Amino acid sequence: MSALFPPWTNTAAKISLGAIASTLVGGIAFLMIYVRSPLFLDTDNPVEQPVEFDHRHHVGDDGIDCRYCHATVERSPSAGFPPSAVCMNCHAQVWNKSPQLDAVRQAYFTDRPVAWNRVHRVPDFVYFNHSIHVAKGVGCVSCHGRVDEMARMAQHEPLTMGWCLDCHRDPESHLRPRSQITSMTWKPDGDPATVGHALAEATGVHTRTSCTTCHR
Repeated sequence: MSALFPPWTNTAAKISLGAIASTLVGGIAFLMIYVRSPLFLDTDNPVEQPVEFDHRHHVGDDGIDCRYCHATVERSPSAGFPPSAVCMNCHAQVWNKSPQLDAVRQAYFTDRPVAWNRVHRVPDFVYFNHSIHVAKGVGCVSCHGRVDEMARMAQHEPLTMGWCLDCHRDPESHLRPRSQITSMTWKPDGDPATVGHALAEATGVHTRTSCTTCHR
């Protein structure tokens, strides 16, 4: 009795199965790489704002402390957005007729906030508290990058679960004195591991990797 299929179909079947397996593995690998890429995470992509605010000038040139605009960062889960009154503390005198600040003046005189666009965002099911991180000695630059070098604010770090866990597993390497929280250029004076360990002991910092730390 002759074979139902010619011999070459065996080779064709092996090639087809190999192609299907390669496509599945390659597709999964591509998705895993893509969701971790800057393209998907939208990192280092400046966000348009209703008012052109240059952090390089305000932070780098003028030396304005982060907490002057983000006033609730030490006592609230949210760092807060600057109200128009804070802007007008300076701009009632400086650039007080500049058309670039029309939105600020309008917000101030109508007692409405400037509609700033959020730059950093974590999923709704993730709990993040700015105040506890600041209180324990995690500097602004650790999460937000060199803000003093940004003409327009962009998300610098991926803010993924893996990225957060890297810090929660080894918090000592990210700690600094409370007096240096907003410094963009602070470096430990001495061995970083020794300094980090001493700061962790002083502030009661330890690893936190349980699910309920961030998912409540």
